[in-house]
Order: sequence, then structure tokens, then C-alpha cells
Amino acid sequence: MVNEVLAAELRAYEEGARQYISTLENMGVKFAEPGVNQAAIDALRDQLREAGAQFKNAGASIVWGWQSKACVECTGNNGSETFSTTFRCHRNCYFCFNYNVADYRKFVREGCPWREGLEDAERRYGHDGLAVLGLTGGEPLLVLDDSIELLENARRRFPSAHKRMYTSGDLLTEDGAMRLREAGLDEMRFSVKQDDTLERQERVLAAMEIAKRHIPSLMVEMPIIPNTEERMHELFRRWADIGIDGINLLEFCFPFHSWDEYDKRGFEIRNPPFDVMYDYGYSGGLPVAGSEELCLQLMLWGIQNDMPFGIHYCSLDNKHRSEMRLRNERGANMTPILTFDEGDFFLKCAKVYGDDRDEAFNALTFAGCKNFMPSDDEQSLAFPIKYLSALDGLDVSPAIAYFVLDSDDQGSFVREVALHSEY
Repeated sequence: MVNEVLAAELRAYEEGARQYISTLENMGVKFAEPGVNQAAIDALRDQLREAGAQFKNAGASIVWGWQSKACVECTGNNGSETFSTTFRCHRNCYFCFNYNVADYRKFVREGCPWREGLEDAERRYGHDGLAVLGLTGGEPLLVLDDSIELLENARRRFPSAHKRMYTSGDLLTEDGAMRLREAGLDEMRFSVKQDDTLERQERVLAAMEIAKRHIPSLMVEMPIIPNTEERMHELFRRWADIGIDGINLLEFCFPFHSWDEYDKRGFEIRNPPFDVMYDYGYSGGLPVAGSEELCLQLMLWGIQNDMPFGIHYCSLDNKHRSEMRLRNERGANMTPILTFDEGDFFLKCAKVYGDDRDEAFNALTFAGCKNFMPSDDEQSLAFPIKYLSALDGLDVSPAIAYFVLDSDDQGSFVREVALHSEY
């Protein structure tokens, strides 16, 4: 029998998601049909499991072989911070999401307040309390002296922190690579633009060879644009020859600007765009349909062809995991009703609705559950997720509620952001 109260709650969330998509469609953004390619994605994930890949963060991160310390700590609790020296860039990538960052134009004109940022990080983490530190941009090689000063300053404050830098690679020289290493850089990450000319890609590959001679760890980190499989196979082989340590395959995203560039290339947005709809702080935007599938195909191809470097699929959802951990872990013990999920880092509880409440309450009480949160307005009964098995075999329909720990001028509070009836 359908629980009408639960069904109404689920419809309310579905309607919110539809309105979100409808608003963007009215602005011209095109979405794929719901669930397109999901069967193929599920099959690829199964193949990767069979091949021995590690699934982390509730499947949002998939790892084969070597992985950067920075990626391990991204969703860890040992301290990870990223800084920019400038938002200036000699490139003009239509998929750049820096435009979404507050004070973007100011940081282009004046540079970024990285000194204040390092001071604040030392106050929060203590001397040498930061595990990993990133340097990004803009293009940090445009202001090489500032970037070196940041690394030297960071080394004094956090001598044991793993320090990495993101770059397009266009401007790297032998002398620059040596100076960066002397300043304490441990890892350099290059982004190879798939829509660049072959000549320009070759210049970046040559810069990677320079970095290989001087920087301890060499990585590629790039969004994977659909329909580029053959060229990516060629690049994998080139990177194997250069001797990179690993690659981060990222979902290609639409950063809420330049939709005309996406449209003329025939791209659509994945539908639904997020597993859990929420106003995430990460400025990357919305995932393009087809990118995840190609990321997984490339990962499997790399494993099957014995690529000698680590491969990491870092989905857009995985980018959100770090934010969710920072928000929600501090609320892990605020109430026995909520459980902090160590996989996706949401706070969660179980709920039953309407006429299911009495039967569920009796079974839960018999199983030893003592913590409940009833709501007459919602006609629901919330309880700790660990007692869900007490309802097995009963004619009730439990659901999992997802919460985020938010705050305002009045203090902190939990907000329900999703409800899943299948788990």
C-alpha cells in the first residue's frame, strides 16, 4: 500500500528539483533526459570494482593505484587549504569557473590576499598543523615571484605540509621549475586542454617534461570533455612516456556562463545534476552529460592497458564531499537522532510517515530504540538510522532524510535537504 504522506513529501522534493531545472531551461540551458547513460555508468562501475579499483566517499571517488596525498586529504580531517596569488590568466577557457568566485575582478586587478589567508590558516590549524596546501589561480606562473614567496611563507608556517600547484603549463621554464622546487613545491598539476591545437598541447607536454626533471610529483588534472576518447588514449600513452605519477579525471562542468559555447558543441547537462540537490559552495557548476561515462571508460581503459600511473576519477559530487565534511562533521554528536555518514558526509536519520508511525514505534521500542523525534505537522517519526533493520518484514515504508548543518546570525541549525525512500 502506498503511504500517501511519504509520497507527498517525496513529490515536494521532486518538484523542487524540477523547478531548479525549469528555471535554467528558461534561460536556455539544455538538460539531458533523466537518467540518460545511467545503465552504462552502472555497468562501468561494476567493471571497475571487478578490476580492483577502490571506491571512496560513497562512490564519488574511484582510485586505481597511486594517489596524491592532497587527494587523500581533500575529504580528510587533517587540514587542507588552497590559495591563489592571482586570478589573472593568459587563457580564456569557456568552462572556467573562477568567474563565480566572489571578488573575482578585484583579484584579477589586484592579486589575491594570500598573506592574510596563510595567517588565518595558521591561527586555525596552528604552526605545522596543515596537512596539504594548494596554489592555484588564475595562472600562478604569471606572477612567479609571488607564487614562490607564497610557497616559502607556507613552508615556514607549515613545514611538513604537502604543497602542490595547478597550472596550464604554458609558461613553465627550466629556471622556474628549479625555483619552485627550491621554494618547497612537492607536486605540480597540469591541465591539458582537449580543444587546444595539437601544437599547443605539445608545448604543454614539453613543460611537463621540464617539471618531471625538478618536481617530486607530476600529475595531470583535467575535466574530461565528451567525445574525446581517441585523443585521450593518445595522451595517456604520452603521459606514460613522460612518467607522470597520476591523473585526476574530473567531470566536465558548466559554470553558469557562456552557455552558447556549450550549446554550439551540442552539450547537455546531466539530469538530475546532483545526487542530493543543495546549494553547494563549490563554484564548479553543473556536470555535463556524458563526461562521467567517458571518465569511467578512460579509467577502465587505463587499467586494462597497464598504464604505469595512478588514475583517480574525482566526480563533481566528490568535490562537494569536502564541503559536506567541513559543514557536518562538527554536528556528528549534536543529537542521537542524527548520524554522520562517513561515506558522503551528510547527517542522516530514518523516518516513517502517516499511518506507519504506530507500528514502527512499537517495533523500534522493542528493538531498544529510545530516541525519537515526532512531528505532527509533518506526520512523521524520526529515529536513528541504525535501527532501520527493526522494521524489516513490516508493512511500513521508511525513508532516509539528509541534513546539512547550516548557520546564520542566530547560530547553527540543521536543515533537511533530501529524502530518499530507497536505500
